[in-house]
Amino acid sequence: MLASWNVTNECNLRCEHCYRDAGNEYVDELSTQEGKDLLTEIAKAGFKLMVFSGGEPFMRKDILELTEHAVSVGLRPVYGSNGTLLTREMIRKIKAAGGSSVAISLHMVDRDKLDEFCGMPGTYEKSIQAMKNCKEEGFDFQVNTTAFTRNIDEIEKLCELAKEMGAKSHHVLFLVPTGRGEDIEEESLREKNYEILIRKLLEKREELNFDIKPTCAPQFMRIAAQKGQDMGRYTRGCLAGMSYCSIVPNGDVWPCPYLPIKVGNVRETPFSEIWKNSKVFNDMRSLEYTGSCGICKYKKICGGCRARAHIYYDDYMAHEPWCAYGRGLVKNE
Repeated sequence: MLASWNVTNECNLRCEHCYRDAGNEYVDELSTQEGKDLLTEIAKAGFKLMVFSGGEPFMRKDILELTEHAVSVGLRPVYGSNGTLLTREMIRKIKAAGGSSVAISLHMVDRDKLDEFCGMPGTYEKSIQAMKNCKEEGFDFQVNTTAFTRNIDEIEKLCELAKEMGAKSHHVLFLVPTGRGEDIEEESLREKNYEILIRKLLEKREELNFDIKPTCAPQFMRIAAQKGQDMGRYTRGCLAGMSYCSIVPNGDVWPCPYLPIKVGNVRETPFSEIWKNSKVFNDMRSLEYTGSCGICKYKKICGGCRARAHIYYDDYMAHEPWCAYGRGLVKNE
C-alpha cells in the first residue's frame, strides 16, 4: 500500500502538463506538525510506502524533518521530483534522513523541447545531472515520463536512456488531462495509440530486461495476461482507492492525484478513518463499475482508469473511455 502526499504546490518549473497546476505555494498547506500527524495516521492505516511529491517536494524546507518522522513511524519515504534541486549534497542529506529512492521526471530526449515544455532553460541538463548524482551517491532512482502525442515517438528512446543512466525502473505515465493538462487534452492518447504504446512498452520491458511500467494505463495488466507475460510485483492496474490514495497540500484526500474528488480532509477527520470509511473508496473497492468495465473479465486486475472515467463521464465508476478492448477494437488473445 502506498500513499502520495503533495507536500507543497510550490515548484521551480512550469511544465505544460502539470496535474497540480504547480507554481506558487498554497497559503493553507499543512504545517510541519500537521504533516507529522498525517504520516502517523498513514502508517496507522497500514500503508508502507510514502511518496513525497509536489509541486517540487525539495522546495519544502522541512522535507528532511518529515522524512525522519516517516521513518520513525514505519514508512519508507520516496520522492517524486523534477530533479533540478538534487545536488550530491542534497542526496546525502536525504539518505541520512532515511529517504529510500527518488523518481526523476524526464519527458523528452530533445533538450531544447524539454526546456521549453518545462518553462526553464537547463531543465534537461539538471535532470540528467540529478540521475548521475544519484548513481554516484548510491541512491536508487527511477525515471518518470508522461506520454502524450507530442513525445510518443521518443518513449522507447527514453526507456533506453533510463536504463543507460542506471535507473532501477522507468514509469511511463499516460497523460490524464487534469490541472494544466486540461490545456493539452487533445494530446491525450486515444484508443489505438494507447493500446499500441502499452504493447511496445511491454515488449521493451522484455527486450531490455528492465523494469518498465505503463502507469495511468491499467490495461497493461490485461495485455500482459493475454501475452502470458509476468509483471513481477505489479498485480493490478488502477490502484486508486484500493491500495493507493493522494493527499493534496491543504490536507484534502483524493483517490489519486489525477482524480480531484475530495473524500475528506485530514484537518477535520483522521486519515485512517477517511481511508476506512469513505464512500468513494468503498465504491471503488466494490468493483461495481458500469459500462464495459463492469462486464470485463479483466476488471479485477485492470480496473480501468477511474480518473478518466470521472473526467469524461463525471462518474468515477464509469468505464475507461480510451480502452480499445472495452470498445471492441481488440479481441482476447
